[in-house]
Amino acid sequence: MTTFVHRVLVIGGDARYKEVVQSLAEADFQVIVAGWEQYAFSLHNVLHDTLANIDFSKIDSMILPVSGVNDQGAVELCPYADTKLVLTEKILSKTKETCVIYTGVANAYLKQIVVNSGRSLVTLFDRDDLAILNSIPTAEGTLHIAMEHTDETIHDSHVLVLGFGRVGMSVARLFAAVGAHVTVCVRQSKDRARLKEMGMRGIYFDKLHEVIHQFQIVINTVPYLVLDEMAIVKMCSDSLIIDLASNPGGTDFSKASEREIKAIHALGIPGKVAAKTAGKIIADVLIDLMKE
Repeated sequence: MTTFVHRVLVIGGDARYKEVVQSLAEADFQVIVAGWEQYAFSLHNVLHDTLANIDFSKIDSMILPVSGVNDQGAVELCPYADTKLVLTEKILSKTKETCVIYTGVANAYLKQIVVNSGRSLVTLFDRDDLAILNSIPTAEGTLHIAMEHTDETIHDSHVLVLGFGRVGMSVARLFAAVGAHVTVCVRQSKDRARLKEMGMRGIYFDKLHEVIHQFQIVINTVPYLVLDEMAIVKMCSDSLIIDLASNPGGTDFSKASEREIKAIHALGIPGKVAAKTAGKIIADVLIDLMKE
């Protein structure tokens, strides 16, 4: 009787992916890692290799870092790699026809080469389960940044959260739990109702420019420009902006700098403040998906 071996290729990855590789190996997957020359996994079913040397025809699943690749195919977030890693359509076409590519986010380049090669793509951060769990270390990291960059307690401070999605909800709840007066910008009446039930205030985005001067800390979760020049002009100069949205963020950073308002584009918080927990979250979702 032949035993099926599921071979997983992990290309690059930050500290979170140490936990991902460890968990995959413990779940009896055969793991091949590329771009990990500066870190050694000692598990018997983890093989270190290079992209030039891998037999892609045996790969069942391919895992990219959470940030995926750039517009030229270069794999991003590879702190343990000695050389640049580039993912191409040619590489994908060499994998098994059933190979699935897993990434945190996917740009147009990655989506196109996956389509052209006839493979399947899973963007993990589009999934509610991972995004909700990942919002926990994101919220904790945001609180840490706020404490580090303000000279007053978060308790009794006035905090504005832009957006009430998966991240916005966790951020608002945590800041309220430590005693901040939290207001959240929303678009739907049901979100205002939910915020009222949670003991927080909800306002619509069209009121943003009228009220933004009231807040010491403004936290953005919306991935398009909401903190525009008009909003920043009306902010107090000693306010703090923490932008959690993916590149390019939702803040006019040049205008904030011009007004000497501290604006922090806080990307990849889970990997910086809770790499082990964040890695375990990713690993659990990946294992469930690959076992399906």
